[in-house]
Amino acid sequence: MNKDELIVSGLLELYVLGETGPEENEFIERLSLADPEVRKQLNEIELSLEKLALANAVEPDPIFRPFLLATLDFMGRVKNGESITEPPLLNENSVAGDYAPWLGRADMVLPEEPDDVFAKILCTAAGVMTAIVWLKYLAPQEVHHDEYEKFLILEGTCDIHIEDAVFSLRAGDFLTIPLHKKHHVLVTSEIHCKVILQRVAA
Repeated sequence: MNKDELIVSGLLELYVLGETGPEENEFIERLSLADPEVRKQLNEIELSLEKLALANAVEPDPIFRPFLLATLDFMGRVKNGESITEPPLLNENSVAGDYAPWLGRADMVLPEEPDDVFAKILCTAAGVMTAIVWLKYLAPQEVHHDEYEKFLILEGTCDIHIEDAVFSLRAGDFLTIPLHKKHHVLVTSEIHCKVILQRVAA
């Protein structure tokens, strides 16, 4: 295969995508070192694919990363011997004191330089996940079809929007998000809004 055949063959595109074998890689790399036109073609393909990727990029859910990190942290704690104790289910009579065994722990605090969302999982078992969550600005819109989301506000204030209704909450307030309803949280305090968050399988 000569240079012109290589350029129109589609092999360079496959090379950039990592879809070529060792022999093809060696051939293309050797030719690109020797021929500026092949090197230029490779650069143009890389730029085109990068533009395509950026044009089709999906903004990740800002809640995903903090909860992934919180899950890894929880798994590490359990692996290192932390005994799993199930916090009580949140309800309209819940108070912060119900969660004192977790809230008083030295590792259940907001870091000095926190992200906009920070979470520490207390327990995940039997269809219930309980966490302490700190929100600096917001929690984006979402809908739950198979789990109830419950909040007990510990510090700060927030507005929870459920469809067209707005619930202004402060420390001590409790709220359950109904199934199938769009909702999002906007923090209204200057400090992080700290909540007990519980997701309970429907």
